[in-house]
Amino acid sequence: MIFVIVGTGSYGHVLVVRDRETSTYYALKIFSITHVVHSRQTEHVKSEREILSAIKHPFIVRLYWTHHSDQFLYMLFDYLPGGELFSYMRRQGTFDLKTSLFYICEIILAFEYLHSLQIIYRDLKPENILLDAEGHTKVVDFGFAKKILNKTFTTCGTPDYLSPELFKNTGHNKSTDWWSLGILLFEMLTG
Repeated sequence: MIFVIVGTGSYGHVLVVRDRETSTYYALKIFSITHVVHSRQTEHVKSEREILSAIKHPFIVRLYWTHHSDQFLYMLFDYLPGGELFSYMRRQGTFDLKTSLFYICEIILAFEYLHSLQIIYRDLKPENILLDAEGHTKVVDFGFAKKILNKTFTTCGTPDYLSPELFKNTGHNKSTDWWSLGILLFEMLTG
């Protein structure tokens, strides 16, 4: 059963849906295949699906199911009713140290898990951290995540959160995630 559109972007829509048997709510992300192909996002979508299908962590959004038709790709995720950390940060202005460290520690645990699997995230920003019903963080949007052994040279991410090595085009690794985390902590504390 479909309830409401909770997100719209260039990729398509995110709908809140409910399983009729269990009454569990989920987020259904619907991509236009034509748009994914024309915007050259095919590899990013495939990477997101492959990575999220292979991992399970309490502070990373869970992917339950994928499907495609001739026109659309569907991905079923946890429904996270707390919304974006970005919205919470805008309302609050700044966080106290205790609140900031609470969120940062959960993201650190998610990153340590990803890095132990040789996965770098590469797109940390408040818009990609959602809050569940209890206020815990979930890292979402794995389109730029990548499995690496040493370094990668692909420039991606959000400019305000990019590490220096991304700008220098000298290759980057797990350290780029830690740089972005430092920027996020600074924003939480200073607004």
